[in-house]
Amino acid sequence: MKFEVLINDTIDNLIPDSGIENAAKIHLISMINDFEDGKWRFEKFQDTIWNNVGLTALSVREREALYGEPMSIMKAAAQNLRILNDDAYGSGSEIAEILLYAVMSHHHNALPVVPKLFYKQNANDPAKGADSVHIVIEDNDFSLWFGESKFFNSIEDARLYEIINSVIESLGTGKLKKENSIITNLSDLHEIGIDEELKNRIIETLKPSESIDKIKPKLHIPIMLLNECLITQDQVDISEKYKNDLIEYHKDRAKSYFTKLLKKLRGVHLFEEITFHLIIIPVFKKQPIIRDFNETAKFLKK
Repeated sequence: MKFEVLINDTIDNLIPDSGIENAAKIHLISMINDFEDGKWRFEKFQDTIWNNVGLTALSVREREALYGEPMSIMKAAAQNLRILNDDAYGSGSEIAEILLYAVMSHHHNALPVVPKLFYKQNANDPAKGADSVHIVIEDNDFSLWFGESKFFNSIEDARLYEIINSVIESLGTGKLKKENSIITNLSDLHEIGIDEELKNRIIETLKPSESIDKIKPKLHIPIMLLNECLITQDQVDISEKYKNDLIEYHKDRAKSYFTKLLKKLRGVHLFEEITFHLIIIPVFKKQPIIRDFNETAKFLKK
């Protein structure tokens, strides 16, 4: 991903006086596309989407079989994409999911153990459960990442409640056990090159008979907010003022989001053990991105 990282830190460091409980386990990432000839780089953004589509729309076996054949990967992935009208509810959601998988892969070195768009029942259905499921391996141990993603017209407070409600629902014991069972019952976990001893430990930890409380310290919830941005629309290049304005705005949005989220999380047992991430990527205009994505997907589906 060739986007500039503006912010990559905990809320505890970014906003020392935030008043947010457990702020050291709450992270904010902010990334931006750049400009060329006075215009936001639309084609570069679209290329980023299609360069990463295989991470969520193809299984490990398919990706390996098509390694080194980017056009074949895109054509195969397109068969699992859901094409909605540009202004339909949920339009653009798969773009946000693809970018979340890209951030997880390139920024967190995460392994996509459940490529969600690949495992949908059919291409006209939305993916079930979390929008992304990843495992991060570090020091012969693992963490479990269940992500959500949205493509919004704005990220003002009215829209934040939508993602907050989705996060709260996803943390129910039944939901978490369902995601765990999907991981252990699909073949991808066995094909991504994890050390055999560690893989067996992961499977044992995620067994339905185990208490969900045991995975709370290993659980990360990354939230992707892809959004149309008025600040970006007022730019013709990457200036320091533009970056600073976005940094302050994204810190403000993060503070609002996490303050609201943590109020609702008090009913979730051991919520303080979970690590939360907010990922914000602003775009110039939402509809042209969706329109071009749909046209490309339709072409590749032929």
